[in-house]
Amino acid sequence: MQIDSLSPVNTVAAPTPVANQDPAQTRQLVTAVRALNKSELFGDDRQLQFSRDPGTRMPVIRIVQPNTGEVIEQIPPEAVLRAYESLAQFSAKESKK
Repeated sequence: MQIDSLSPVNTVAAPTPVANQDPAQTRQLVTAVRALNKSELFGDDRQLQFSRDPGTRMPVIRIVQPNTGEVIEQIPPEAVLRAYESLAQFSAKESKK
């Protein structure tokens, strides 16, 4: 088995802000998520949630247990979001030098 070397990451691009997201698209997304949750596709005690991570502004998808608020699954995982945030901060500091 051959393992290729990884090239170093030199820059981290900032996510595109979504402050000006089309309200019609937002309504469509909300309607679709409500329909999925109503269908109980993920089980009768689980709900799908979409949000945006405040630190990275990346979209986050979670499957949660609504009674307890417990996160059963999250994409991307919290560790990936924090790593991305750290890399972005490091990259910003390096570009100022």
